[in-house]
Amino acid sequence: MSESGRETGDPQIVLGVLTSIERDSAITQRKLAGDLGIALGLANSLLRRCVRKGLIKVSQVPLNRYAYYLTPQGFAEKGRLTAEYLSVSFNFFRRARGDCVVLLRQCSDRGWRRVALYGAGELAEIAVLSAGEAGIEVTCVIDRDAAGRRCAGLPVVADLMAARLATGEAGFDGVILTDTIAPQSRFEELLSSAPQHGVPACCVLAPSLLAVSRMPIGVSPDAEARETAA
Repeated sequence: MSESGRETGDPQIVLGVLTSIERDSAITQRKLAGDLGIALGLANSLLRRCVRKGLIKVSQVPLNRYAYYLTPQGFAEKGRLTAEYLSVSFNFFRRARGDCVVLLRQCSDRGWRRVALYGAGELAEIAVLSAGEAGIEVTCVIDRDAAGRRCAGLPVVADLMAARLATGEAGFDGVILTDTIAPQSRFEELLSSAPQHGVPACCVLAPSLLAVSRMPIGVSPDAEARETAA
């Protein structure tokens, strides 16, 4: 979720605010912002919004600090958002799991045995869980923003070149997009760079739930056909 998306009142962020306050009424705005991965100003704005809605009450404590408490309405809202989040998460997991299994079986039918994932996060973790059912090995996860970390127990590398180096001679047969933040732009980025690293465009795939198009946005089929013919 982008910063601008969070500013609209993302339910998951609001749930994070209410949960953090329930756990620690003395939490500072700076700590809250750090825990939720948002700007300090946005944390302040969210707290003010929750106060206006009657979800939180504020009391001043010594040393010019503030304590935050959930109101009965706040507890009720936290319960509602938790149930909503769990429902959405379950539906996402079920859809993603099914799509990944189907796609990985298609990879197996092609004779693929090893794949790399493009994009760290929940979808990548689900793809790793699903890979065993299709007899596919996931070698690594590619994500420049999370390079050096691990995802589902696998190393996260910055780009395709690093992925090639990490997998050695065995390499990988294809790359599966698992980025859920900006799937279309990341897919186009991947299609553009893959051939430079020995990965044909036909070996770049994406689960159907990401709804990506192999044709860049804004390019008509007629235009693509003319360019190909030329």
